[in-house]
Amino acid sequence: QVQLVESGGGLVQAGGSLRLSCAASRLTFSMYAMAWFRQAPGKEREFVAAISRSGDYTSYADSVPGRFTISRDNAKNTVNLQINSLKSEDTAVYYCSAGANAAVFSYGRADFWGQGTQVTVSS
Repeated sequence: QVQLVESGGGLVQAGGSLRLSCAASRLTFSMYAMAWFRQAPGKEREFVAAISRSGDYTSYADSVPGRFTISRDNAKNTVNLQINSLKSEDTAVYYCSAGANAAVFSYGRADFWGQGTQVTVSS
């Protein structure tokens, strides 16, 4: 059974930074594009960032320009999301996801999902 386990969330003051990590197991990691989504209270889950299988290509939601950086380490089966200059509107549960075809992310879909990690930004 594929497992995606997120970590690194927590309570942080506005303007601070967080690094979210996702560890994948029972998955041929390098064969999957990876993405982060988030779901704020009372809102639908939204795409945040994606990275190609090799890590050579990344894409970001229009709502998170410059402050978010996605990266991956295929040797360690991990994908990370660095978030800088946190704002209160970044408060959400952040989900790691994997897709054999990165195109699914644009439809809000993925082949596998993690359980999520809570990020709370205090103002």
